[in-house]
Amino acid sequence: MAELKKINLVFVHGYSVTNLNTYGEIPVRLKAEGAAQNFEINVEEIYLGQYISFNDEVKLDDISRAFEYAVKEQLAHLLNANERFVCITHSTGGPLIRNWWSKYYYNKPDNKCPMSHLIMLAPANFGSALAQLGKGKISRLKSWVEGVEPGQGVLDWLELGSAASWELNHEWINAGEEVIGAEKIFPFVLTGQSIDRKFYDHLNSYTGELGSDGVVRVSAANLNAQYIKLVQGTSEADSDKLLVKEFQQAQNTAFRIISGKSHSGTDMGIMASVKKRLTDKKSNEIIEAIFDCINVTSKIEYNTLFNRFSEETTEVQKKELKEIHKGAFKRRTYLHHRFSQVIFKVCDSDGSPISDYDLLFTGSDNDPNHLPEGFLSDRQRNRINKETVTYYFNYDKMLGRDINGKPTQPGKEIPKQLGILIRPRPTEGFIRFKECKLEASREYLDQALKPNSTTLLEIVLNRNVDTNVFRLQKLEKDAMPSKKAGDFKDIKPSNENVD
Repeated sequence: MAELKKINLVFVHGYSVTNLNTYGEIPVRLKAEGAAQNFEINVEEIYLGQYISFNDEVKLDDISRAFEYAVKEQLAHLLNANERFVCITHSTGGPLIRNWWSKYYYNKPDNKCPMSHLIMLAPANFGSALAQLGKGKISRLKSWVEGVEPGQGVLDWLELGSAASWELNHEWINAGEEVIGAEKIFPFVLTGQSIDRKFYDHLNSYTGELGSDGVVRVSAANLNAQYIKLVQGTSEADSDKLLVKEFQQAQNTAFRIISGKSHSGTDMGIMASVKKRLTDKKSNEIIEAIFDCINVTSKIEYNTLFNRFSEETTEVQKKELKEIHKGAFKRRTYLHHRFSQVIFKVCDSDGSPISDYDLLFTGSDNDPNHLPEGFLSDRQRNRINKETVTYYFNYDKMLGRDINGKPTQPGKEIPKQLGILIRPRPTEGFIRFKECKLEASREYLDQALKPNSTTLLEIVLNRNVDTNVFRLQKLEKDAMPSKKAGDFKDIKPSNENVD
């Protein structure tokens, strides 16, 4: 008989959970499947004593600190034996454990992470569009919470474009391939793109948003992201232009869309719908994907699984492109196109945030009227970090064809170009900004928009300081000027900039 492979499993639940039944039957099912696959699985349900996410004072950093303490205290026997654990998370649990890893193990070569695999189910890695609805409304959403008032501290992190989310994801995009491996960690993202219509809230259309699982967008779950930095030109000739100064693609991260799965619920939820019976075929796809992740032991195996997951994701999206929903009185068809999320952050050349600006997208000939119909599905500005705005693009409509190659607008030629025009304010006064643009092109569209993905896009604008902000007045005839002659409260801007 082959030797048993011992696996230590740690489960971390999602946002605003108050009961361990949130895990459903998945721990029991994994243990049973593990025995069938010659695994010996220890299930350690780490919940931080009480994983408090519904208290306003508790932030993601606080929970990360508590998790580090819980691991050292409750898993000391594993650490002392030089064993590691596989962590399976749901929803907010994903970015929480990434935040913990970042705080205590990233860029710390002498501090080996006790976690070997991070398997994230429907993770809100780039946040959730629902977070901006506010505590009162979110507490009524059955698709996310369990009857408690959600905590503002975690909710602020989850809001699209939050500073803390940007920092964590920018770090990941720039981390490089060396962070993935047997001596580091193996990260995985498994998510659905189906909507459980029983959870649809007619007052909150995000619960039925295409390209999402009813709570988290596919593009917000996926860690295959990119960062672009656009900088306004400084010379007279190019001060009206935005120039691409940096483009960084995140390391390949294994990502798989699971068919027929939504965020929550015992019928379709990616975690809660899993049944403990080995005969439950509806759970086979997610269970098999989890074990595919657990079985990875080398970077070569990881890269192989990355490629296979990519192919399987394409097949799922092809099959799920058209959804026909039969309601009580009406039959409705939904097209599950692929989407792209772009989070814009605007600051000046001194690094200060700019919140007063208009952002306009352009198509061919730098004309906003030359963009395809229905290309933009949503726009959301962060309430706290007003310099960041998240745009949700219909990727297939931008390219004019769906994943099966059929035109999204039959009979119309889609130009396949994208540009940006930004109008910052103020444009006059002692401190002023100048309108500038990035010429529309296919190259920029391909950089900024990728299917099922998020782009962090930072725009740096010149902070123009008027020469009259500070002047030197020569003292004449060894006498101070009169009160009238020395008064400069009504001085006007010169409209010339300091160098």
